[in-house]
Order: sequence, then C-alpha cells, then structure tokens
Amino acid sequence: MRSPAVAGSFYPSDKDDLLAQIKECFVNGPGLPGPSRDERHLAAVLCPHAGYACSGSCAAYSFKALAEDGRPEAYIIIGPDHYGIPYETVMCSEDYMTPLGPCRIHQEIAAKLRELIPDDVRAHSREHSVEVEVPFLQYIDPEARIVPIIMSRQSRNVAERLAEAVKAACKGHDVVITASSDLVHYVPKAYADRADAAFLGCVASQDLDGIYGLVQRERLSVCGYGPIATALLATQPGNVAVLRQTDSFETIGYDRDAVVGYGAAAMYK
Repeated sequence: MRSPAVAGSFYPSDKDDLLAQIKECFVNGPGLPGPSRDERHLAAVLCPHAGYACSGSCAAYSFKALAEDGRPEAYIIIGPDHYGIPYETVMCSEDYMTPLGPCRIHQEIAAKLRELIPDDVRAHSREHSVEVEVPFLQYIDPEARIVPIIMSRQSRNVAERLAEAVKAACKGHDVVITASSDLVHYVPKAYADRADAAFLGCVASQDLDGIYGLVQRERLSVCGYGPIATALLATQPGNVAVLRQTDSFETIGYDRDAVVGYGAAAMYK
C-alpha cells in the first residue's frame, strides 16, 4: 500500500481535521455538493494540487461537479512529476492510504494499463500531485476506486501515447479522468491573471496547439499541462467549462508579487 507523503503538510494528518478542512474548502468555494443527479455527463476535470489552504477551495469546484454528476466506476488521476522519476509515465497498482483510510485501485483497469506503461509504487512514493486529490475523492465517494498515473515527460507525443493507453485500458468501463495541475508559479499577480486566463481559454476551447504554444513560447510554468492535454485527448469532450480561476494571493493573502495560480474546469462528454 502506498503511504501518504504529504499528510500533515499539504493537508491534515488527523482524520477529523481533514474532513473538517475539506468541508471548509467547499463552504469557502462553491458550496457543499448537492444531491447526485446520477446522469454521468462528466468525462474529466481539472483540479489544482497545492496545499488545501491555498488551492482546496478552487479544487472544490471540480469535486462538487463530480459529486453532483454521479459516481463513475473509477477515477483515473494523472499528475505531473515534481521529483525526477525515471519514467516518462508510470502507474501505481497499490492502494493509496490517506488519513481517511485506503483508497482502492481499480485492479481490472490497472491490469490492462500495466501492459502499456510501467507500474512502480516507488515512483509514486514522494509525489503529491496525485495524492492531494485522493482525500477529496474519498469525501465525495467513499467507495472510490482509482488508477494513479504520473507524467514525467509532458510533450504532446507523450500525452498522445498516454491518452491512447488510458483509452485502451478503460474500454468498457465508466471512468472520469482527473487532470492534476497548478497554473503559473511565483509570478506577479497581474501577470498570473492574464497568463492563466489565456491558458484556461485554450483548455476551454480544447486548443492543444494553443496550450503547448503558450507553455513553450511564453515559458508558462504550468506544471501539469501534460495531464490536461492527456485528459482532452483521451476524452475528446463535447464541452469544457472553466469553473474557477484564482491564485495563492486571493486564497491566503501571501506575496502579491509571487503568486501560484489555480484553476478548476469540467470536461463534459
């Protein structure tokens, strides 16, 4: 079982404190989730992955949309690598432990995906980009089953290959992809407002050329553009709605000249 790496720092390590903070993220963000419609229109969501005090109220917009849409069979969580793993993409087939208990792997999907990309729990041992999404999923769906994936290389070619692998592994299953990404890092707020709006505009219009062009031309420090591109390629949504754009200055009031941007988006079938 994969042990939590950032419990006690990115989010509380005590179960009751964690539940209280997740609830607070909803209350301070979009409001608590309403009843599930059980209609399953969502194909994917974009969620930030910073500490809950910074980005949790933004992430709550995507998780509220998931909760109200209905429970899928599995959640495919794709996050970027922050630590230099020796794979361009790597999955984990061991359950993720959190203060809320174990979050189980969807073993049938994992077995199919393992034939297409490496499987190594050690590559997941330090990474927070997947981990911080898991307690939110457990909060809205206590029976959630996941397939965690980390991307080290985020080129368009890698995103295309991973999207094809995910589609093949998930064929015949009802899944939602969670693309884990923060937006620009440690820049003045005025710049973050403009750059993040432009980037999220490309996400909303499913403009992969625009996404990669902005990242490369403007050197945008969006850490999970590859997972976002993979989600778009794997699901080819009919509509993408930006649910929230914010930053660390707006959420915790710290250093207007060095903010980290956050965004939430819903990708509909």
